[in-house]
Amino acid sequence: MFQFFTNINVDWMGWRKPLIAVSILILLAGLISAVGRQIMPGGTNAFNLGVDFQGGTFITAKFKGQKPSEDEIRAALQNVGLNESVIQASTDKQDEVLIKVPLVEGVAESLPAADAAQTTPENENQAQNTQVNAGRNKVREALNTFGQEAQATTTLTDDAAAAYKIVGTDYVGPVAGAQLRNQAVIATLLGMVGILLFIAFRYDWTYAAGAVIAVFHDVLVTLAFFSVFQWEVSLTVLAALLTLVGFSVNDSIVIFDRIRENLTLHRDRSLYDLTNQSINQTMSRTIVTNGLVFLSVLALVIFGGQVLRGFSLALFVGCITGTYSTIAIASPIAIWWQDKLGAVKTKRIEAQKSDQLASASRRSVSRRPIAR
Repeated sequence: MFQFFTNINVDWMGWRKPLIAVSILILLAGLISAVGRQIMPGGTNAFNLGVDFQGGTFITAKFKGQKPSEDEIRAALQNVGLNESVIQASTDKQDEVLIKVPLVEGVAESLPAADAAQTTPENENQAQNTQVNAGRNKVREALNTFGQEAQATTTLTDDAAAAYKIVGTDYVGPVAGAQLRNQAVIATLLGMVGILLFIAFRYDWTYAAGAVIAVFHDVLVTLAFFSVFQWEVSLTVLAALLTLVGFSVNDSIVIFDRIRENLTLHRDRSLYDLTNQSINQTMSRTIVTNGLVFLSVLALVIFGGQVLRGFSLALFVGCITGTYSTIAIASPIAIWWQDKLGAVKTKRIEAQKSDQLASASRRSVSRRPIAR
């Protein structure tokens, strides 16, 4: 394989404490941001949840003639206050577009107090209908900038003055969003458990602990950035987090495998030196593979547009933290555990030897009578 560096001699383990301190600061910043946004008076959620989790209205609009671009529709929606909407073009119908808008603020407060205090099915249906009407009116206000809407009793082709028509409206409540969120969390945890079991079976449970902690670190650091900067969290972001789970553990396994090889080749050297040597030997591979991934993700961040914004930002942060955590988190934790276990085993052996010496000193000594 092509190598950029052949003779790297960097004491990565010597930098482990400052690097871990940086991770702790980032995680604390994310924790303070998440908790502070919820406990402050009039605060918001810890994360900027999208339509998929918070709930909202799905509207299908059909256009006559030249359909506006997604950027033009998004700009029109932002002008009426819908800043977190998602626009998706239909694959089978070129003249239709699907618009997802979040819950309209202030609609729940407009319901009567007697109805708001009860959670009956009639009250829920009323709240849903109110949200659907509010979202539909907001989208209609935005789309009116492209022309007049067709009358409800006529088709789009029959109304010569119309430019578009809303042909479908659906409502997704926060209950469905909570179910999606819980299923995503369960899928992430099951993936980490599978990684833990595989590495523990293939290598050792100390390596498995280091790799899984590094994966948790990458996911939490990425979520910390989303909380601090309030980037929108959607289903594509969760797909990116699941991608990071596999991406992060890949480098860790490569380094662990090289450590295992060096342990058999250099039995007289310390685990500290062998870990540094293994990281330096695999550094060219890390630069080539992770560098190409980083350039691809950077292109998505710059040219991906608003639709892929959350997905590309999650991969961008995770690509950096995944490479960094392999050196600063996974490897130090693995050798720390092995060093501690080695010290415990040494103490046990020394204790067993002392017990054997003590028992031998307590044995009765038979004396032979001296013949005269």
